[in-house]
Amino acid sequence: MCMSTWKSLALAGAAVIVPVHAGAAPTPTQVEAAEAPDGAMNDAALAEAKAKMQKEIDEAIALVEKIFEVDKLPPVDPARLALARQTTAALIPAGSLEKMLDNMYGKIFKAVMEQAGGMSDLMLSIKTGVDDETLAGLDADTKSKAVEILDPNRKAREEQVMEVVKPLISEVLRDLEAPMRDGMAHAYSRKFTAAHLGDMNSFFATPAGSAFAGEWMALQADPEVMIAMIKAVPPLIEKFIDRAPELEGKFKALPKERGLADLSETELSSLAKLMKVDVATLKEHRDMWMGSGEANDAGESGGEADWESASDADSYDVADPALDRSNWTAADRERVETLEAAADEASGTAFDAEMEAVANARKRLKIADPSY
Repeated sequence: MCMSTWKSLALAGAAVIVPVHAGAAPTPTQVEAAEAPDGAMNDAALAEAKAKMQKEIDEAIALVEKIFEVDKLPPVDPARLALARQTTAALIPAGSLEKMLDNMYGKIFKAVMEQAGGMSDLMLSIKTGVDDETLAGLDADTKSKAVEILDPNRKAREEQVMEVVKPLISEVLRDLEAPMRDGMAHAYSRKFTAAHLGDMNSFFATPAGSAFAGEWMALQADPEVMIAMIKAVPPLIEKFIDRAPELEGKFKALPKERGLADLSETELSSLAKLMKVDVATLKEHRDMWMGSGEANDAGESGGEADWESASDADSYDVADPALDRSNWTAADRERVETLEAAADEASGTAFDAEMEAVANARKRLKIADPSY
């Protein structure tokens, strides 16, 4: 079943607007949960998804504030802050965020929408019954004409979707500019002196300075800049690969982390006091891990090698080269890997749900968690 239009918009819009590192964009599961069986919007589920997202954002903010000890920052000088606000007003003029994201995400956003409403080789094979090897032999223009026969309204539909989504994205980006200016103003007022800020503001008041201020953010996402950065990645990785033996030797010389088995009786007593438990509890835990560790040590001698051998046998069985995925077609490999990824995600979600259900049952039954 194809993803409904509103879900495509939600996911594509979130991909454009929300920074990747924030980890707060609505997930497909959250969006799916907000749709009732009849396709209608489920207000309760949407409210729950929004609340969950806000909770994650609040936790992320608290973590960043703790890491950077924001509460210990000294007060900002009002006069310097006023100068910094003038600076950031020049550096983030109205529409600059939209210009930057158009550079960086414009094509990506369009590609997401084309994928949601378009037709991949796999989907074309499913719809027509033509095998993937035959499709692989067709050029892009031929495939495009075939898709046009099956879905003549695709391009018009994509344009209509863009017309609906683009104004919303523009509105959201305009809303983001004010808090971004404010955050940068505070950072600039701490980083630069009043004289520095005054010189910057004088420069930004000139034609050259104004042109620079209006373009510097968008230029960070210019295709030439992005391509240059991507091209620089392989040499960086090669340096780590080439120096791996040297790094490994240095890492081995680092002091090792201690476990309970490495602590003296005095240290065990001090630790027990700090953690408000009996020494016997720590010793029991220590002895249990020591026992399991011995068992693991006994089985480690060939465990990893055996596992790798088994994997190699599964993937590259000499007697059956059909099991070697490099002999599969791209479409078959894509289909299998997509299903495997979905199965892994479902398995993890099911495990999390099971653990949550167990915890809820313990609370309801007033059963204490077992100590391990």
